Amino acid sequence: MDSYPLSLLLLLLSCLLLSPLTTAAPPPAITNSTNNHHHLLLICKTTPFPKLCLKSSKLSISITINPSILSFALHALQAAVSAISGLSPLLNSPSVVEAQRGALQDCRDLHAATLSSLRRSSSLLHSSSKNAVADARAHLSAALTNKNTCLEGLAGARGPQAPALISAWSSAFRYVSNSLSIVSGSGGGRRRGRKLASCPSAGWLRCRERKLLGTGDYSAYDAAVMLTVAADGSGNFRTVGEAVAVARNNSEDRTIIIVRAGVYEENVEIPLNKTNIALLGEGSNVTFIRGNRSVGDGWTTFRSATVAVSGEGFLARDITFQNTAGPAKGQAVALRINADLSAVYLCTIDGYQDTLYVHSFRQFFRECDVFGTVDFIFGNAAAVFQACNLVAKKPMPGQSNIVTAQSRDDPNEVTGIAIQNCSILASDEFASNAGATKTYLGRPWRLYSTTVYMESYIDDLVDPAGWSRWSQERGETGLDTLYYGEYMNSGPGAAVENRVNWTGFHLMDYDEASNFTVSEFIYGDLWLDFVAVPYDDGI
Repeated sequence: MDSYPLSLLLLLLSCLLLSPLTTAAPPPAITNSTNNHHHLLLICKTTPFPKLCLKSSKLSISITINPSILSFALHALQAAVSAISGLSPLLNSPSVVEAQRGALQDCRDLHAATLSSLRRSSSLLHSSSKNAVADARAHLSAALTNKNTCLEGLAGARGPQAPALISAWSSAFRYVSNSLSIVSGSGGGRRRGRKLASCPSAGWLRCRERKLLGTGDYSAYDAAVMLTVAADGSGNFRTVGEAVAVARNNSEDRTIIIVRAGVYEENVEIPLNKTNIALLGEGSNVTFIRGNRSVGDGWTTFRSATVAVSGEGFLARDITFQNTAGPAKGQAVALRINADLSAVYLCTIDGYQDTLYVHSFRQFFRECDVFGTVDFIFGNAAAVFQACNLVAKKPMPGQSNIVTAQSRDDPNEVTGIAIQNCSILASDEFASNAGATKTYLGRPWRLYSTTVYMESYIDDLVDPAGWSRWSQERGETGLDTLYYGEYMNSGPGAAVENRVNWTGFHLMDYDEASNFTVSEFIYGDLWLDFVAVPYDDGI
């Protein structure tokens, strides 16, 4: 498909949230062109919802960038803001059952994150950045993930307002899906061989910050952007949450939070406006952040996280993130990340069901230990794991262990889970009885679920079939649209002779596997150099 002009992409992006939720005035007029209208017809035919694409684009289009296009984008964005206004009264309504209130709060927070992503997408497509389209795709993919998370919570709540909200949100986000399709058709794929030549002036770590993080010597660092948390009172704060609260909002500079050895019994939220936060412990065997929220106790999966990160540019190292709710409590998240350009190094993430929620955006995990039972790495981020131990624990009777449950829902999303040079193991307590419980590499949460294992050691706990269906009820659904791949793995559980015969399962070659490396999948060579985290950029 030919590349589309950025001006056309920006216009379609601006249309994406003109939904039944809003009653905004008509957008400003845009100049006419017969050829451009024909071009639009061809483009709309390739989208998931072509009739909606045409309906939302009845206005005429000029291929030349002009101020009216930007005006249209801002108008649509203002209309989108009003879409969330209907949630706030519901949160305080006596007719809302308590189980639904948490889901509504999730939707409110996720809508704010979506608006931020749409603003960024609009700005990116107006910029001269060589990676503008790729970055815009990441933000639009995150917006679709936010929608799915909201709808799941509302469906589970089953309150009186849920059906209407589900219908309205589903309709609104068809515009997002169409826009992602159009942006994906515009090019903007990986440009090989392009690394940053020097430290960036803003965002992630500046040169001085990287040097300090790399050596671990923080003594000479500017106290205005370094905070210390100590449970014994010897630091600036006794809790991690207090330190996060005083970090500067929307900061382009790094805020380093040193978390001294100790056990911190708290739930920590790093919201959207707390950017470039680094949580640095003194070792995952001595620094613990621990919570016990779970779905079994009435929390949504999204809000059950012990540590929840929405602020872009998050970094963590030498910390254990733990959810102690236990296997009987159902979904109970230890760490949730829905923040772009996030890296976790030398950490332990410990729980049972749904331990690590790689919710959205681009994420990297290096030399981490992840413990769990059912779907213990799940979500719709573009996440790469390198040199990690993924450790299955003893589940509830009758349960199977599932390492991953990736939830890609749209063929144009740039998301998936890539596991490279890792070890898939049984915990000490589970190892002696692992043969009595089936353990699988993954199962398809949604239709386009994408997960690959490359150059990893797979122990004998993994069933010879390798992969599992989602459930008996869903049967064959998704088995021909998912993408599950294996490449050059080793160990007794890596034998592929008896693997599933699904259309979506692949024994990858070198070129296919290369698409899921750090440099190709999450553009890591453009940002990981500045966080003092080692990584392998290719196979």
